[in-house]
Amino acid sequence: MNKGLVSIIVPVYNAEKFLKETIESVIAQTYTNWELLLINDCSKDESKKVANEYISEKIKWIDMDKNGGAALARNKGIELASGEYICFIDADDLWNNEKLEKQVGFMNEKECAFSFTGYEFANAECIPNGKKVFVPEKIKYKQALKNTTIWTSTVMFDMKKLSKEDIYMPNVKSEDTATWWKILKKIDYAYGLNEILSFYRRTSGTLSSNKFEAIKRIWNLYRNVEKLNFSTSCICFCVYIVNAIRRRL
Repeated sequence: MNKGLVSIIVPVYNAEKFLKETIESVIAQTYTNWELLLINDCSKDESKKVANEYISEKIKWIDMDKNGGAALARNKGIELASGEYICFIDADDLWNNEKLEKQVGFMNEKECAFSFTGYEFANAECIPNGKKVFVPEKIKYKQALKNTTIWTSTVMFDMKKLSKEDIYMPNVKSEDTATWWKILKKIDYAYGLNEILSFYRRTSGTLSSNKFEAIKRIWNLYRNVEKLNFSTSCICFCVYIVNAIRRRL
């Protein structure tokens, strides 16, 4: 484990349109002790050509043997990561240039294993639209079941306090949410840094933009991953819907 190093994992699949901006938002970080692992999930476009302009000792391109989805790509990145901290950014999202510096400092201050930050929605050009998601000071497992406020491109893990096995993602839909719940069953809380440090690009046709699919995925997690009974699932689901609506108002 490389002390102070942040390993940043990006699953890449047909991301040529946005990948350059995402890589440059990492390069622009004020915290400079990082490695960027670009995990190519068998892209069929020019993503590798875009990435080739940046490949260096700090920025690595890793090819998956076959297309397996974001969870398996992130797991490959976790396997190869050597940092004291691990975090994710999706190939179409952006970070504030102080994101890593502030979040590493926050984790040291709180002495926490798992943190996440606030974020703002943006359009296809990644222009922020004013819809900001502010996060709680901390959240535990039972609260997280009802509030999916933790977004993948904002999380950071302290690998002195967690194992790679803890953060490997299950190969299910909404694998990120399932992972946060898995970790929160082991630790008391994840801690929220309530600053807008990431920008969530929303494009039409993406999985996350399909509200009906999102509803089906969360219900599946309750019933088939967490094995919650029907009444508990209904309660969690109703509160989840209210919280989801509030985030998007």
